[in-house]
Amino acid sequence: MTETKPETKPEPETVQYTADVVALTRSGHVLLIERGWPPFEGAWALPGGYVEPGEAPFVAAARELAEETGLDVPVGALHQIGVWDQPGRDPRGTFVTFAYMAIVPEGTTVTAGDDAHDARWWPLTDLPKLAFGHADIIRAATAPND
Repeated sequence: MTETKPETKPEPETVQYTADVVALTRSGHVLLIERGWPPFEGAWALPGGYVEPGEAPFVAAARELAEETGLDVPVGALHQIGVWDQPGRDPRGTFVTFAYMAIVPEGTTVTAGDDAHDARWWPLTDLPKLAFGHADIIRAATAPND
């Protein structure tokens, strides 16, 4: 009788949760930060970051937006636009990102804080190259509703 080895399952992968915000003005500008450290240090990205244990993603989105740009948006003003979970978006591993959108008044001032070198409004028609596939998130936020 031949002995068979039990099937060995790989260790489960750790999944990290993040929340990003597409802050837009009615004139067609989006708020971006210049990342302060790896991965993608020096690249432009949406404000966002880790969802802390026990924290709801929309609360994390508002917190990260305030920490990185000084922009306080009430959680009720955030509208979820989707979840991004494509493998390879982040070189650190598997990340599931909850993306939210908020419309903010024209002329809202922002200041880089926390892990951002810079924070500024960019015209949607002239965006820099973005980290983490954030261009896809911005496209989803600005796509016409059918």
